[in-house]
Amino acid sequence: MVRGAGKSSTLKALAGVVPFAQGSLRYDGMDWTHQPAWKRARAGLILVPEGRGVFPRLSIAENLQMGQMGRSDPAAMEKVYARFPRLYERRTQAAGTLSGGEQQLLALGRALLTRPRLLMLDEPSMGLAPQRVDEVFGVIAEMVQAGTTLLLVEQNARRALELCDRALILESGRVVFSDRAAVCLASPALRAAYLGE
Repeated sequence: MVRGAGKSSTLKALAGVVPFAQGSLRYDGMDWTHQPAWKRARAGLILVPEGRGVFPRLSIAENLQMGQMGRSDPAAMEKVYARFPRLYERRTQAAGTLSGGEQQLLALGRALLTRPRLLMLDEPSMGLAPQRVDEVFGVIAEMVQAGTTLLLVEQNARRALELCDRALILESGRVVFSDRAAVCLASPALRAAYLGE
């Protein structure tokens, strides 16, 4: 993936973290362009930013509670702990003491607790050890199987394309390719230009 293509900025604009330079956001029949980030999050448009975005001084349990956005849902919390048993074992530990991979799993667990309608993941495997990359992609695959709508920006493009229905390629913030992911994977020219093959 090309640095500076506008991928992270696009996700931040969709989440309402930064304003749109131009255009609009329509999702599920509604115009979200001028809605603040908190309203988008409350409606289920959730961003897991590059760099994980955990609260380092809060415990794992407190980070996960942030994902419940004021609700108390013990059953949902139990599901997250069942999916990520290491988080349960260390739930009183400060999030900042976790490895990068564990912080990413915590960020994904917190996002799941928001009951996302659209989950935007910005470089979820960046900087992770290969074992943690496999674990993160396993969680993403489970989300896809469960029917969660994902918008995934990922440096490991081949791996992402194997999970996705559609692929978009951005250059300087503009869409230069939009089609089924299988079309992108089948194109030698696109693989050479954007996947380094």
